[in-house]
Order: sequence, then structure tokens, then C-alpha cells
Amino acid sequence: MTQPFPGTDRTAARTEPALALLLDVDGPIASPVTRDVKPDIIADMVALASAGIPVIFNTGRSDAFIAQQVMEPMIAAGMPANTVIHAICEKGAVWFSYTADGPGPIHVDHELAVPKAYGDDIRRLVAEDYSAHMFFDETKRAMVSVEQHLDVASADYLAEQKLFDADALGIMERHGLSAAILDHHAPESDDTADYRLDPTIISTDIESVRLGKDLGASRAVELLAAQGITPLSWRTVGDSRTDYAMADWLHHNDHDVKHVDVRPADGIPVKPYTILTAADLELAEDVIHDDAGGAFLRSWREALAI
Repeated sequence: MTQPFPGTDRTAARTEPALALLLDVDGPIASPVTRDVKPDIIADMVALASAGIPVIFNTGRSDAFIAQQVMEPMIAAGMPANTVIHAICEKGAVWFSYTADGPGPIHVDHELAVPKAYGDDIRRLVAEDYSAHMFFDETKRAMVSVEQHLDVASADYLAEQKLFDADALGIMERHGLSAAILDHHAPESDDTADYRLDPTIISTDIESVRLGKDLGASRAVELLAAQGITPLSWRTVGDSRTDYAMADWLHHNDHDVKHVDVRPADGIPVKPYTILTAADLELAEDVIHDDAGGAFLRSWREALAI
């Protein structure tokens, strides 16, 4: 079971909190089925943040999605006026912070954006060939993303996704751009692509290879440092292999970190830091995604007596 954290002296909570949370959104926080966030998860995040525990989102989602599905419910749940939440979106290309008064400025690293002409062609491709299974995400500012319709069965979407991904790579080539599917090595490739396709169970993100959850972790540390906050320990939470990059970066940069995998069926890699799953909370193997993410949030809240 979860053990209490060191350094819980409330006098130092704002500058050296015992814990900071770096959270992927789809899966650990938002249901991959309904795409929304359970009220209990919202309440626990508000309680943790209100007690001085930094809560930071590190997601491939757009700022618009975070504002609607996370920010607005947290504000409605009574987030205190002095609480600041950071959201790193589109895997580090976009970021903003919000308080009970709403969002601050949206920051975009335009150097990391997919060319607009390519995005226009993908929008056209989806409209003409794939609109029955997926939609083009108009809220993205740097990435190009398509997403499964809620009323489409997962197996049907995943079959169609393979066809879409192949077409998207072909369009990339026609634009004179180099790209590859994440974790796929093409024969005779030197793996020096400028862009990649990252297929998930509900979407495909097309993005600069410089984006990733490691970039998001770096931005998270910078945002807290600007507030004078240095957490004693970190917990990163994700549902895919790519989410381990958060903990990889933190560990490599000498931060104490443990990673929570809420969908370990993909396999748990060997890492130099501790990896937690629902089993560490004595939960059944079928407790995954936001059920597992919510259980860990509640366990940290209880361990910190919040």
C-alpha cells in the first residue's frame, strides 16, 4: 500500500512540496471511452492542488480539450483562487496555466508545428475517405490529429486506422517531408525522419519528432521553477509506453520519480526507477485507465492526509 511521503511540513509545502504530479490525460484522467473526467477525479485533483501539491497535465490533447474537460470542471468544483494549474498540451508544443479566474495566455512553439499545407491535405483525406470512423481535430495548434468517433467500435476504428496511417505517410512523402510510424523501423531507413505518426487506441497524432512527453516534463520543471517550486518527489502517470518518457527525463535530470502505468498490458519495461501499477494498491488486474488513475490520486490524497 502507499506509504506517507517525506517532507510534508506545511510551512514548506509551497516551495518544496512532498510530491508533484505529472499526468497524462487520456487514460489516467479522462476515460478513453467517454473522453470525459469523473467528478471524483476532479475532486481529488482539486484537493491535492489546493494543498500545495503541483498538478500538471502533460498530454497530446489540445488546450481547448483541457479547458473544457479538466479546467472548467476543476473551477466549478471550487478550486481556490491562489491555486495555479499548468497544462502542457500537444506533447510540449503548446502550454498554458489556469487559476479559478480561468486560463492565462496560450503559448505555442511554432517551430514545432506540422506544415499547414500538409494539415489541409489530411483534413481533406479524412473528409473524403475516413469520416465514418474518425474526425479531424480542429483544435490542434501544432500537431495534426485524427480521432475515433465515440459511436465507432474500437476494433472497427483500429482496422481503419492502419489504412489512414499508410495514407498519411504517403501524403507526407508527396510534400517532400520525411516521416515514420512511432516504433516502426522501415527497411533501408536511416531513422532521421522529421515527423512521426503516433497511433493510439483512439487517435493518430502526426507531429514533429522533437515533441514528446520528455519535452513536456522539461516544460513542467521550468514552469514550477518560475514559481520558486522544487518538488521533493514526482509521480508521472500514463497509459502507454511513450508516457515513460516523462519519468525517463526526470530521472535522467536527477529528480526523484516513480511512474504509474495504468494500462500495463502493453508490457512493463525495465527502468532505473520504480514503476507502479494497480496491483501496488492491491487492486485487480482489470482496474485500468481512469479507474486506476483515480485510485492512485485518492491514495496520494490519503497518504498526505489531505
